[in-house]
Amino acid sequence: MPESSTLHGARVLLRPVTGADIPALAAIRRTPEVYRRWRGGPDLEAAVAEDLAEPDSHPLVIVHQGEVAGAIQWSEESEPEYRHASIDIYLDPALHGRGLGTDAVRTLARHLITAHGHHRLVIDPAADNAAAIRCYQKVGFRPVGVMRRYERGADGEWHDGLLMDLLAAELTPAE
Repeated sequence: MPESSTLHGARVLLRPVTGADIPALAAIRRTPEVYRRWRGGPDLEAAVAEDLAEPDSHPLVIVHQGEVAGAIQWSEESEPEYRHASIDIYLDPALHGRGLGTDAVRTLARHLITAHGHHRLVIDPAADNAAAIRCYQKVGFRPVGVMRRYERGADGEWHDGLLMDLLAAELTPAE
């Protein structure tokens, strides 16, 4: 289910995905750094389209200086006793290290807290993805625990994931 609003961060814009975004997103997913984490098979355009069509996901395109820079999506657990939202993101490796991922995650987190009333958010990077973990910590996410053999990697082996969460009061302001 696509997100209907455009969100403005300090450095990025998060807007609804369109079919015209699929080639640019597939090109980003094709980069070795992103493909290692997000794979998708030989037809990445089809994989991106399939991901964007997931009924319980709310995908947005990350835009920087007018260009597609990546994608960020959220989903939620709506059961009242366990209600929370989760976030996933990938960003063009050519733009890593500029604070754009942090801005995108913070912008979406703020939206999920203020507009959707979520008190808790989760994100689950690969346990060996130090750059992503640092990015999420800048927003206020804290490690909760290691999910052992959580995800099968491109090498066919199972790899650990790190569960991180953020409570609404812990969201850090933009720097």
